[in-house]
Amino acid sequence: MLEPDVKGGGLIGMPNSSPLQVQRSLRNSNIDSSSVSHLTRARLARWVASFFTLCALLALTGCAAVKVKLGMRVYLAKVQVTSMQAHLVNGPAIAPGEKSPLIVQFTQPDGNILVTEGQGKGKVLWQDLTVTPTLVTADQKGNLTLPRDPRVSDGKVGHVTITVASHPDLRQELDIPITYDYSFVSNFSGSKGTDGMNGSDGMAGASGSMGSMDPNNPSPGGNGSNGTDGSNGQDGGNGGDAPPVEVRVALRTGTHPLLQVSVAAAGKTRLYLVDPQGGALTVRADGGAGGSGGRGGRGGSGGSGGMGTPSGSSGNSGSDGRNGFDGSAGRGGSISVTYDPRAKPFLNAIHLSNIGGPAPVFKEEAVAALW
Repeated sequence: MLEPDVKGGGLIGMPNSSPLQVQRSLRNSNIDSSSVSHLTRARLARWVASFFTLCALLALTGCAAVKVKLGMRVYLAKVQVTSMQAHLVNGPAIAPGEKSPLIVQFTQPDGNILVTEGQGKGKVLWQDLTVTPTLVTADQKGNLTLPRDPRVSDGKVGHVTITVASHPDLRQELDIPITYDYSFVSNFSGSKGTDGMNGSDGMAGASGSMGSMDPNNPSPGGNGSNGTDGSNGQDGGNGGDAPPVEVRVALRTGTHPLLQVSVAAAGKTRLYLVDPQGGALTVRADGGAGGSGGRGGRGGSGGSGGMGTPSGSSGNSGSDGRNGFDGSAGRGGSISVTYDPRAKPFLNAIHLSNIGGPAPVFKEEAVAALW
């Protein structure tokens, strides 16, 4: 008897059999067509499972070779390009502490444009490019970052040099000015409380034993047992208190005045250089939010009464557990601001938030340059 060939799709002994030949062979050999249909569905299911497994693996590993094979990426060594241009997504300048993605475009002889992957949403692999940064740092995905401390970049200009090993004639030099027209945030808020654990659901009751419904020999069904109660949800933890914060503000005079600001709390000091004509600094010392209470467990359902004459009674459902209480918010920290008289006209660039704490205190006195 001929057997189905799962791998070949035909019949063993007839590897090149046509659909008509397969049908005739099936009739001649009395093979159940439903078995072949079942095998076909099984093969399809395995193929679909393999496809989704491949997609999941691709998403997890990000394998460049696989992406190139699928047409999702291109190797620059395999294509012709005549020119290269680069720019930052967030504008030509970068602020201290800011992360700004880099996009590189390549022009082909026919005018077609190739763009880098990532923020550029293109097909060019970053691994084909070499980015040499000065003052800024660059990761393997083309993201540039300027150190948070403004003293590192004060009075300087960032720079990157972009080259392509497979196209040594291409070279892009990009200056990156430093900007202070940026919304800086100095956050010393308390930590959020931990969320409570959910309660456990109760166990369902057992069904009653079966009785007899035989009119000549009746017997009652057994009663179902009660479900157990769900346990209570755990209370959320309290939010953390914010520490006291001291802010000092000095003015750097010039054609374009800048604010030098230090923010000190919990043994740490952070420095900022702020352009009051468009930039801002928000200082936060809010109390931490309380954690959410856990959900109470659901009561178990009562067991069904057994059938009989008469039938048994069903058990009672267990009670739901109580939801846990949310934790209390922490206390906001006190904020004191000492500012130089010359900085007073620009204090609207300093924003304060200490929810759950006392009103901020301002003090005017001479503040020397912070660096």
